[in-house]
Amino acid sequence: MIRRILAVAASAALLVTGATTAVAHPKDPKPTIVLVHGAFADGGSWAGVTKRLQRDGYKVVVPAVPLRSIATDTTYLTGVLASIPGPKVLVGHSYGGALITELAGTPGVKSLVYVAAFIPQAGETIGALNAQFPGSEIGPDTTNTITYAGGADLVMKPESFRAVFAADLPAREAAVLGASQRPVAAAVFGETVAKSAPGSLPKYALVPSGDKAIAPAGEQFMAERAGAHIVKVSGASHLVMISEPGTVTKLIEKAAH
Repeated sequence: MIRRILAVAASAALLVTGATTAVAHPKDPKPTIVLVHGAFADGGSWAGVTKRLQRDGYKVVVPAVPLRSIATDTTYLTGVLASIPGPKVLVGHSYGGALITELAGTPGVKSLVYVAAFIPQAGETIGALNAQFPGSEIGPDTTNTITYAGGADLVMKPESFRAVFAADLPAREAAVLGASQRPVAAAVFGETVAKSAPGSLPKYALVPSGDKAIAPAGEQFMAERAGAHIVKVSGASHLVMISEPGTVTKLIEKAAH
């Protein structure tokens, strides 16, 4: 009798173990999050978001965008994406939105996230899109031109940087960001975008209401046209990923799921 009880118990244990094994299949791997910065910025602008994503178990890649032209920058980023195996979520800030739009058809890209960003369609320019709605303060009064043998770059005037980009950040922090900004080739604003993002690809857009670099009405228009899931952040500046990193991270992780 005792042997029979032990045999039944052993069989039950095997069944439980088998059931547990069946349920414990490894989950699909988390996608790599690729954070693409915009003009007048660098990868450091994603530091707060990167830290949160890494804490939550995501692999994060923050490439240094050349900021030379849409064609040049997308060519470079194509190489970056080719080096990343598995699924990817592309996140673009500002001018970076035009870049991830062109890269949307890259193998492995599962969704796009636009953070205070342009969402252009093929044949458009970001300069024309930015002029379509009132509210952007990027222009001759707020930028300086750096000319050199190969062309011309634009850089935000130090005294204008906080008002246009970072009104919700402390003055000292904004001053550091303004001093370390990266110039962008002036020609990018008139360069024609070659591709639209596939309509079937999931898209998410974060629109900060206090943006003075891209008009919030323009961001809303582009996001609605693209069929993106939209999150609005009241009072946030163009550098919303610095002032509201938790909100931005939450949207990215939603896109990653």
